[in-house]
Amino acid sequence: MDPFWEPRSRRRRQQPVVAVRPADDAPAPGGEWPASIPAVAQVLREGIDLDPGITFLVGENGSGKSTIVEGIAVAYGLSPEGGSRQARHSTRATESPLSEWWLRIQRGVGANRWGFFLRAETMHSFYTYLEDNPSKGPEPRYHEMSHGESFLALLETRFDDPGFYCLDEPEAALSFSSTLSLIAVLRRIADEGGQVLCATHSPVLAALPGATILEVGDWGLRPVEWQDLELVQHWRAFLDAPARYTRHLLD
Repeated sequence: MDPFWEPRSRRRRQQPVVAVRPADDAPAPGGEWPASIPAVAQVLREGIDLDPGITFLVGENGSGKSTIVEGIAVAYGLSPEGGSRQARHSTRATESPLSEWWLRIQRGVGANRWGFFLRAETMHSFYTYLEDNPSKGPEPRYHEMSHGESFLALLETRFDDPGFYCLDEPEAALSFSSTLSLIAVLRRIADEGGQVLCATHSPVLAALPGATILEVGDWGLRPVEWQDLELVQHWRAFLDAPARYTRHLLD
């Protein structure tokens, strides 16, 4: 018997998403949005392999990081406006065609199919959906909390299974100390066998030890170390001497 073979029942469970591949009928990169975005075009040419654990997409506004996270989340089966696989709430359809037509998910063997998509701009409608459709007993009174408090309450009630978590700029609602709390939550998810894909502008969040960082920009997607991120370099320069920046804006 091959010493490297073992029955499927004894194989280690893989990560929820091994890779994302372009569909056979996906359009050629270029042309109309979103295929015109360099990072999206790269995914449509090459696909993207996801490491187990935590992957951050870091880039400027309009670089395509949120479009990619949304496309992967919806292709996985999550609600385009946030929530789990079972969540069904909608305000206005704005998602790109990436998820429905252009991307295919390569799932891990025996992987947990639970997932959750957290996106800052649709959380108000998602809180209303949870109030109308409680699934885990009485829900926290999200609408009576501050933006940051409601995010932290959601982390406590929904980020508790080792599934696939997609987050789109979660730091938008969080203070510095609350962002540190999010780091602890994401680390726990990864340690328990879950997987995280997160678009972020936060140098604090992207500093999570052991995370894979992909910098998104005119070049497409490229792996980079935290200290080499343009985002980190700009923040360091600003905090060292903010007047160098503000005087050009206020003159």
